[in-house]
This record gives sequence, C-alpha cells and structure tokens, in this order.
Amino acid sequence: MPLYTLCGMQRIVDTPAGDARLHWFRAVGPRAVLLLGHGAGGGVEAQDLRALAAALPAVGVSVVLAEQPWRVAGRKLAPAPAALDACWPAQFAAAAEEGLPVYAGGRSAGARVACRTSAALGAAGVLALAFPLHPPGRPERTRADELLGTALPTLVVQGGADTFGTPSEFPALPDGHRLVEVPHASHGFKVPKRAPLTQEAALELVTAAVADWIPRSGG
Repeated sequence: MPLYTLCGMQRIVDTPAGDARLHWFRAVGPRAVLLLGHGAGGGVEAQDLRALAAALPAVGVSVVLAEQPWRVAGRKLAPAPAALDACWPAQFAAAAEEGLPVYAGGRSAGARVACRTSAALGAAGVLALAFPLHPPGRPERTRADELLGTALPTLVVQGGADTFGTPSEFPALPDGHRLVEVPHASHGFKVPKRAPLTQEAALELVTAAVADWIPRSGG
C-alpha cells in the first residue's frame, strides 16, 4: 500500500503537444504554488511527488502535479527535451493564475525542464528532485550546466545512492543553490530495508526540506 494516495482537483490544459492534466492540491490561504513535473520513466504517482502534495498544503503551499501530454495520451516514451520544454509554459501559466509566487520543479526529467525554463517564465525558484546529473554509469555526460544555470534560487534534493548522480558528484553550487541529501535513497527515493531510516522517514526528509526552502513570506 502506498504511503500517500493521489487525489485532488484536476484541470486540463492545452499545450503544443496536446492536453496536459494538472492535479491541484490546494492550501487554505496559500502563500505560494509549487508546480511539479514528473520524470520520463513514470508519472505523477511517484512517491516523492505524492508526499509533497500531501504535506505542503498544510504549511500554506498549494501543489500542482503536472501530468504531461505524452502520459495523458497513454504513450510510454517521453518526447525530446525541446518538446517537453515547449509544453511547460502553458502549465506554468495555469499555475500562476492565482497571482501567487510559483516555484517550478519536478523529479528527474521534470527537474531538467524546470531548470531550463523557469527564469524565462518568471518562477520564484526551482526545485530539482533526483536531478539526473548524468546517465547511469556515464559521469562524463554531465548535465550540470542546466542545474548551475537556473539563475534562480534552486533546491536540489538527491538520494545518497542515486545512480544518476550522488550528492558527492555534484559540482560546487553557486550562491542561492542548496543541496539536501536523502541518505541511502535511490533515484526514486527508495531506501533499502536494511537502511537505518525507514521509507516514511526518507520521504519526510524530502517534504521537510522543501517546506523549509519556500519562504514563509511567499517571496
């Protein structure tokens, strides 16, 4: 049984590649909105996304989980990065309609989209969950420039055993960037049964880091 169930209000948003589906988890009297895209190998049911959607509304942050057009259409393979980027502005605009600061992010491929596009869209910051610093076993194919070039406050939450890049592999981060490690966690923030922290505790590290990062003023 999952630690968190997925529910929330849904909204369809037209994009250049077809309909995206936004799952809204609204706070009462929100101070900010967190828009999150999913990875190339899964959807909004990812446990870290569900955990944030469950936890953050209680601290004044509405969460929007963005289900990308290729997933809505039932396709199994994500399109090229340029196509992913082209679909993001319409989803961001929908999240920004309430006039609150919008923090954009996602997990894995979704984090890359947010890193590449957020400054131009006017985001308040970037959240990179399980940023794929390089393909597994290919550290020479680094994507560090995307992360380092956000030009916005950026939080990276990374598993200590992530095969796409462990925290120790990341380059020195510029001012305004912060990296939080989830010990023993994989790319999907799963922890082994023998780990000294439970799966629930690992996800609580993720949600606490994000809640602490978004300013209480909403700015």
